[in-house]
Amino acid sequence: QVQLVESGGGLVQAGGSLRLSCAASGRTFSNYAMGWFRQAPGKEREFVATLNWSGTSTFYADSVKGRFTISKGGASNTVYLQMNSLKPEDKAVYYCAADRHSGEPPLRADEYAYWGQGIQVTVSS
Repeated sequence: QVQLVESGGGLVQAGGSLRLSCAASGRTFSNYAMGWFRQAPGKEREFVATLNWSGTSTFYADSVKGRFTISKGGASNTVYLQMNSLKPEDKAVYYCAADRHSGEPPLRADEYAYWGQGIQVTVSS
């Protein structure tokens, strides 16, 4: 059974940085896509970033492009989301997601079967 556990959230001032981690277990993830999504209060869950397991293909939402970087931690089953130049509008619960996709990683939440519990990111102005 796939388990995803996020860590690294918290409170940061606008302009600051945070790094989220997603520890994945329960499977061999060589054919998996890993994504980050976020959900702010009163809003729908939205795509943030995704990559394929080899790390050769990454996609970002326009709102985070140039500020956030998704990466995989070498041989470990950990995916990171480095968030720089944070803005108050980045405040949300961030979720790690995974599903088996051998091609381009998907951008829609309904294409991911496995989800972490979510972690709060708060950016103060």
